[in-house]
Amino acid sequence: MSENDAVLFANDAFYQAFANGDYDAMEELWATGYPVTCIHPGWNPLEGRDLVMATWKMVLSNPSSQKISCLGPKTVVYGDSAVATCYEEIGGEMLVASNVFIKEDKKWVLVHHQAGPTAMEPTPDLDLEGGSGQIN
Repeated sequence: MSENDAVLFANDAFYQAFANGDYDAMEELWATGYPVTCIHPGWNPLEGRDLVMATWKMVLSNPSSQKISCLGPKTVVYGDSAVATCYEEIGGEMLVASNVFIKEDKKWVLVHHQAGPTAMEPTPDLDLEGGSGQIN
């Protein structure tokens, strides 16, 4: 599996955990040996694994959470770090997101997630199946 495919796989695992409300899976996806940060839509920046994971526990256990889908994921790999960008569709609303990954113990894990509103929806010509690039 290429590094780009591995990052896309990790990004997909993030959205699967999110969609399934699976806190244990979500916790496995975040770095333990590096600082982590997160900016949920409309929230202030969060710093530190304990705080970030506490907010994910709250988000994932919310019974009124809407279904989420990841659309058009794209990745760029920079050696042992990578960025995945995509659209998030939540309850009919479109957000744009970036997920930053780092290689920790030979596994791609999250160190940052940020999502927020976008003024533009994906255009029909956007490759919603995803794509990737690599910079070594």
